[in-house]
Amino acid sequence: MSLRFASTLALLATATPALAQEVNLYSYRQPELLKPLTDAFTEKTGITVNVAYLDSGMVERLQAEGDRSPADLVFTVDISRLAALVDAGVTQSVESDVLSENVPSEYRDPDGQWFGLTTRARIVYASKDRVDPSEVTTYEDLADPKWEGRICTRSGTHPYNVALVAAMLHHHGEEETRTWLEGVKSNLARKPQGNDRAQVRAIWAGECDISLGNTYYMGKMLQDEEQQEWANSVNVLFPEFEDGGTHVNISGVAMTQSAPNRENALQMMEFLASPEAQEVYAHANFEYPIAPGTEADELVQGWGEFDADEVNLMTLAGLRGDALRLIEEVDFDG
Repeated sequence: MSLRFASTLALLATATPALAQEVNLYSYRQPELLKPLTDAFTEKTGITVNVAYLDSGMVERLQAEGDRSPADLVFTVDISRLAALVDAGVTQSVESDVLSENVPSEYRDPDGQWFGLTTRARIVYASKDRVDPSEVTTYEDLADPKWEGRICTRSGTHPYNVALVAAMLHHHGEEETRTWLEGVKSNLARKPQGNDRAQVRAIWAGECDISLGNTYYMGKMLQDEEQQEWANSVNVLFPEFEDGGTHVNISGVAMTQSAPNRENALQMMEFLASPEAQEVYAHANFEYPIAPGTEADELVQGWGEFDADEVNLMTLAGLRGDALRLIEEVDFDG
């Protein structure tokens, strides 16, 4: 643990605890990623945090529970999943000056239904041996025939790739996006498969030269003894849209419609949006904090700087249906 991380965590824990209360979370994020935050929040406020970790089916569970749901907050990743919660009517609007000040407008729902906590960039992993970093500057370039037989990716219908295609739709419209998808498909070295880390392994094994992936997987691979060799075989490159920036997605939080402990839930949301808490969370996840004045972990900063695309993520959420349709129409995974 870095000295900076330790001192930040200590700062979060310095306050007089209040009378014991509770707040209940449903989370798609792994226990080890949330524990530093939940422990610090409990130490600061005296509020006990109960977490139910889910692999899938969060929307369906909340709908089935209805007003009887014990959940106060939901944690998830990707704008598509946050939008799905809103569309299902299982969240409620939250107004808070603290949240508005600490979460930039492009990373929160205009109606206050959800708030981003950290961001991750959808980047290109490129072989250090076979790809000059100057060759990869835009997402549009991935459809160039020079990459024929050289690209690996996970399923095109995975939410991470659907969000990227939605961003392409926002910037270029349907016909250009369809042509781009067909071009990227023709450049694939193999049928889409596996997760983002599996693509880096394929580059290491010589099966392809570049892949799409989220930035934080580099940190996770460097923590894994077996996967360190994969990670060290690639560069992290930050392509941009020709008329925009680097595509980013978020981890986020929303208050449930039922929220039996609403005041405690709001207190936790404001805590999570604080600069100190965001740096702890981003450190644990190898992501980028979004509160003003915050910085990513030194390891993450070492991957390079980039200008994030400025489109509001709710705009992309509204395009996810069209994006998925195009992906399926070109039979991207076929």
